[in-house]
Amino acid sequence: MERGLMWLPLLALFIGLAWAGWNEYRKLEAYRVWAEQFAKAKYDIYAVLGQQEDCLTWGKPTRSGPVNLQTFSLKNVQSLRLLVNGAVVEDLESPPNSGKAIALEFLLKDAAPVQVPFTEVPLATKWAKYLQQELQRFL
Repeated sequence: MERGLMWLPLLALFIGLAWAGWNEYRKLEAYRVWAEQFAKAKYDIYAVLGQQEDCLTWGKPTRSGPVNLQTFSLKNVQSLRLLVNGAVVEDLESPPNSGKAIALEFLLKDAAPVQVPFTEVPLATKWAKYLQQELQRFL
């Protein structure tokens, strides 16, 4: 009996891990369906981002699909900055290796700035470089 009780926490841990994996799988599947409408899209645990021509749409991923979706046009963007730990990264060719708070900040002409969170600096840097080129195209 006592051996069975010793295995009970391990069983609970396994069930918790299985639930977390299933939850993440459902988020990814909902993202996949949502992302089909975009030419370029990204997913991470903090935010989803999709681009179709000059429009960017971003929101928070959930099991039922992205929520709190916001859309804005690249034509309304004054500038784009990469933020790592609240500081602006000046040189996108040599960004910091890591950081806790990573975001792309879009400074809009006629609205409040928009910050799209990222989990990894390299992914945010790739998107920053790509969107800088896109901004040049729409100016």
